[in-house]
This record gives sequence, C-alpha cells and structure tokens, in this order.
Amino acid sequence: MEAPPETPGQPVYQPPSPPPAQPVYEPPSPPKTDRYVLAIISLVLGILNLCAWFIPFCGGPLALVGIILGVLGLNSSRKGLAIAGIVLSGIALLLTIINAAFGAYLGITGGLPFLNPYLNP
Repeated sequence: MEAPPETPGQPVYQPPSPPPAQPVYEPPSPPKTDRYVLAIISLVLGILNLCAWFIPFCGGPLALVGIILGVLGLNSSRKGLAIAGIVLSGIALLLTIINAAFGAYLGITGGLPFLNPYLNP
C-alpha cells in the first residue's frame, strides 16, 4: 500500500499518542522485624536449663522451648546468641533425659542398695 501523496499546506496525519501510563499503587510493605529478642531469650533459657536439668519436669520443657526459640532466632542479627542458646538448651535436654532415665532405673530396681538402711529404718 502506498502512502497518499502530500499536498502542500496540509498537515501530515499522525496517530494520537497513547495516554500517559497511570502509576501503579503498591501498598507499603511492613517493616522487617528483627528477631533478636528470641535469640536472647533462648540464651537465657539455655543458662537456666543448666541449673534446672536435674528436675525433669522443669528442665525438659524449658530446654524444648529454648531450642525452639533458638531456631526461630537464627534469622536475627544476633545469630551467635541463638546458636549458644540452642547448644546450651540441647546439653540441658540431654542431661534431663539421662537424669530421667536414671531416676526411672532407680525406681524400678528399688533405689540405691547402700541407702536402704538409712531410708527404711
């Protein structure tokens, strides 16, 4: 197809320009939260667990909570505290399990034989 011949004095046809693009609305993103508090709580629970492992009803749940909070705190700016909390809580959980197993063994076998004269007069 050939372009129509231009006549002098007549404007050249140009197609209309598209309308300007509308700005796209993006909702503001929530600020990123740092979970450093979870790492600190995990470390504190790990230290407390090293004192409470000999009572299985206290040491076990505290150790589990310390491990969970430590894992959640790994994405924080205080990753070292979270790792320390996980390690301390893991050691305390292991000691709690050993203590509970030893207590169950003593309960099944009747305790320590050398203590029987003092406990049962």
